[in-house]
Amino acid sequence: MSDEILQAYSLMRSGNPAEAKALLNGALVYELENQEILFAIDCCNFWIDVVARSKTMDNAFERGENYCNEWKNFLRFLRREKKTFDRTLFAVKTGVFSLALACYNQLAGEKDPAQKAEVLRKTGLCYKKLGSYETARNCLAEANSVKPDTAAIIAEMADCYALCAEERQAKVLFREAFYVDPQKIDPAFLDSELIQCLIRNVQDKGFSGAALMEWIPVYGQLYGVFTVKRKLRPTEIARLKQEIYAKETEIKDPSCQAEFLTPRLINLYFWLIDHYVSANEDVSKINDIMTRIKILDTDIYELYVK
Repeated sequence: MSDEILQAYSLMRSGNPAEAKALLNGALVYELENQEILFAIDCCNFWIDVVARSKTMDNAFERGENYCNEWKNFLRFLRREKKTFDRTLFAVKTGVFSLALACYNQLAGEKDPAQKAEVLRKTGLCYKKLGSYETARNCLAEANSVKPDTAAIIAEMADCYALCAEERQAKVLFREAFYVDPQKIDPAFLDSELIQCLIRNVQDKGFSGAALMEWIPVYGQLYGVFTVKRKLRPTEIARLKQEIYAKETEIKDPSCQAEFLTPRLINLYFWLIDHYVSANEDVSKINDIMTRIKILDTDIYELYVK
């Protein structure tokens, strides 16, 4: 690899796609058919306008959000590419999330609890993307202490544990996050193979968008990913039963969004069954819930009882 390309990658890692592109164009003169250089130039073209636009934003949080949001657009751009190169993607990711991290670090003194928790979450996300998993977990743990029971924070914590090969803790937290609120979790930022493999398997069943997020915890239970359980507190048991009652009432309405309610209710049933089993409740209670699952979705019932 030529010195120009190496320098270009260094510039990309430091968040300077415009300067990197100039060097890559120079290298391309001598290697017109080099697919890696052409791909790197395409990546630079994508990010040049993003970086320029971000620099015009006065608010540090908005700048950080712009980088993170554009990362999702970049992932869609990559899906259209015939061939990608790991070295190039590493350089791009390092540059983008270093820029985003610098923005969020400017907000370290945030006082508002909700905003502070979000800044800490995004700071942790950036560290995770940069490979600093321990630092990421510390940021996310602090975010969780500021704003507990937040699905997005818990999911990012789970992802960090999975990336650190602490699978048991990851499974506990992923299960928790998808129970709290699947719609608040952004799969574009989850990196561990543990969760990405599950997401791919559920996508293969034809689910996408909001429905995909609701079915992930259901198949997570069936496929042995969300199987590390914890004991529920009395207040949580009462809340779980109340939510089941509300969802059962809602799903009786012919105009309801059954594609979302069905998986959400099944997941709630799974949690209640787990509680009954751990509490050694009468088997008739478990059988009653199993019957409700069978009425909702025979295929899920058959998979569950296997």
